[in-house]
Amino acid sequence: MTLLDAKSYVSEEQILRHDWTLNEVKELLQQPLMDLLWQAQLVHRTANPGYKVQLASLLSVKTGGCQEDCAYCPQSIHNSSDVSGQPDLDVQPVLDRAKAARDAGADRFCMGWAWREIRDGQSFESMLAMVRGVRELGLEACVTAGMLTNEQASRLADAGLTAYNHNLDTSPEHYEKIITTRTYQERLETLHRVRAAGITICCGGIIGMGESIADRASLLRILATMSPHPESVPINSLVAVEGTQLEDVAAVDPLEMVRMVATARILMPFSRVRLSAGREQLGREGQILCLQAGADSIFYGDTLLTTSNPEVLADRELLSQAGVKANWKLSNS
Repeated sequence: MTLLDAKSYVSEEQILRHDWTLNEVKELLQQPLMDLLWQAQLVHRTANPGYKVQLASLLSVKTGGCQEDCAYCPQSIHNSSDVSGQPDLDVQPVLDRAKAARDAGADRFCMGWAWREIRDGQSFESMLAMVRGVRELGLEACVTAGMLTNEQASRLADAGLTAYNHNLDTSPEHYEKIITTRTYQERLETLHRVRAAGITICCGGIIGMGESIADRASLLRILATMSPHPESVPINSLVAVEGTQLEDVAAVDPLEMVRMVATARILMPFSRVRLSAGREQLGREGQILCLQAGADSIFYGDTLLTTSNPEVLADRELLSQAGVKANWKLSNS
């Protein structure tokens, strides 16, 4: 693929595409790293003037006991690592955490429920109350809770939900090696319901689960041929947890994450590319390279659902060293 020069990036129309082929994505993903980074930089500086990074905080509201058999997940009842037994959080404690996240600088608050699908009744009513409360705090609100119906999506939209997270995880070709209790098509249908309700989409995947380069390219191509692109694209690196089916998988080379971030940035110029799970294992230099490659959001806080994440102070220092602008609106309360 010919490397484009800086003068080529002058308007949205010139860099925004939805017709990527699998071969094009593979060529991007596998080109010399310096060329890939340069091309990603050209796109990123056009799409993200000022090089700003959004800070998002993530809280597990309902932890463990999930019926899905995701091979990587410590919240699945099919894995011996299942972390069920923790009580679901009530509305006010969640809103207290959201306020603390806002006061520490976050402007997006994400809430997770370890469900196969959203359950009607009091649990869903509480979810709606949490969404309304988070929005009243002036934060973007994101929910991840599995599959949902059209009516549920509509009610979430009415409550003010900013985004719904529903990852594809991996390529269609590799998918059945990772999960068998939900089909790839069901994931795509969930995304369609979210989009139809007027809620923005947060959708990405995980690398390091035994997939091939072709699988990574296939995942990115599916995301990049959606029209519109997902507004948010989390790129995760597997955190191998004891008791899961993937507990013995070797850690991903940090440069593989850099390649995924850079390629996602080129393919989806105006999407938020979120540096997500596995960030702690990247180290400082790996994270800075990912920021250079086009990541413009990080999950900010000490935990991501059930996996560890760099501490707040470490993140502030990291972004300061990288010279990246973030939202440091600290409260005195």
